[in-house]
Amino acid sequence: MTAWIRDRDATAKLLAAALLTAAVLSTVDPFVTAVAIGVELALLPLTGLRPAELWRRGWPLLLSATVVLVFTVLLGAKEGPVVGTVAGFEVHGPALGYALRLIAIGLPGFVVFATIDPTDLADSLIAHLKVPPRFAIGALAAFRLVPLLAEEYRLILLARRARGIDGGWNPVAHLRLFASATFGLLVGAIRRGIRLATAMEARGFDRGLPRSSAREARFGWSDGSVVLVGATLAAALILLKFVHT
Repeated sequence: MTAWIRDRDATAKLLAAALLTAAVLSTVDPFVTAVAIGVELALLPLTGLRPAELWRRGWPLLLSATVVLVFTVLLGAKEGPVVGTVAGFEVHGPALGYALRLIAIGLPGFVVFATIDPTDLADSLIAHLKVPPRFAIGALAAFRLVPLLAEEYRLILLARRARGIDGGWNPVAHLRLFASATFGLLVGAIRRGIRLATAMEARGFDRGLPRSSAREARFGWSDGSVVLVGATLAAALILLKFVHT
């Protein structure tokens, strides 16, 4: 049971996450979004993700939600009831709802892409959603290149440090170095994408001919139950929104 969600079909997990995300997007009520986060956290043990991996992958989501909360408290979202006070600033319901909604939206996507093998995703998209192989294999290649981008960014920073290029304690210098490193990473990604597209064209991915799959993707009752759970949770959140308001 600790890996029940991880072992399900990729299409099933994508559909369940899409339904849950659509339900969360329909409201900014902090109570409803907090309930959605609680339900998602309760399901995390079924994904097989370890707490250390969860924190390593998910801390940007928490940081983004914190930034959204700070800016909405300082610059807007003055309507609605006051739910608390932080450092002398009143926190209104919509401001807290926006931050919680970001977490509630990000968690399903995080779980889906952390528990899906790229090859299984491509096979499932072709078999169940009838996605063209050209698009599915391109998504597979992009999925596999994401960790490579992170490694290349780390190597760029190490190479600059070896040349004595460092921002020190100057935050503006760090920001400038970050912008230049990101630009170099973007240029390298575009070049790699062009080479990959050329290689796919050379292998006939644009000929429009039917292709076979090396592995058969099956959609069983357990996969359907994942979609059913996602639809049930989405309907419950929408109903809770109307009941609470």
